[in-house]
Amino acid sequence: MKHRIIFATGNEGKMKEIRMILADLGMEILSMKEAKVQLEIEENGSTFGENAEIKAQAVWNITKDIVLADDSGLAVDYLNGEPGVYSARYMEGASYEVKNRTIIERLKDAKEEERTARFVCAIAAVLPDGSVLHTEECVEGLIAHEPAGTNGFGYDPIFYLPEYGKTSAQIPLEKKNEISHRGKALEAMKLKLKEVLQGENQ
Repeated sequence: MKHRIIFATGNEGKMKEIRMILADLGMEILSMKEAKVQLEIEENGSTFGENAEIKAQAVWNITKDIVLADDSGLAVDYLNGEPGVYSARYMEGASYEVKNRTIIERLKDAKEEERTARFVCAIAAVLPDGSVLHTEECVEGLIAHEPAGTNGFGYDPIFYLPEYGKTSAQIPLEKKNEISHRGKALEAMKLKLKEVLQGENQ
């Protein structure tokens, strides 16, 4: 049976990354927009995993395809894990440039070792039979003192990776997919999906 994957996002930057990673599943991968699904989904979960499942479930109710959704965000230790699950809605209406400057400003008194943070990404997949798969990965780093780089979106310019001596937005896209929280969570989800699809074909 030929399945297609619908990813519950309208974010083109994200779709590019998703298509690169899931390409070898050999399936059509559509964004919500391409699948002609128009929904306002209220993400009211208290964890990244709950939010991802809420989104995937809402789209699955309409399409019954394999639906994937992710919820990801930045958790800054000095800010007690903020913006966390509210990463996208943090300072609603402000540009990421303003959000990033605000986070740097809020850390102005933090010592170097207190600038630790992580990007977390949870992915949920709802399969045609209604069963749900989950993966979650994170990448550890520090909050930079200044935004830098243009390869990326959101909080990438202020997320500094000590082992590369660069921010997430200064790393080439291919490399970023290898090490990013979403890249790792998608790779893990790809393995789970392969198992399920192989089971079907036997």
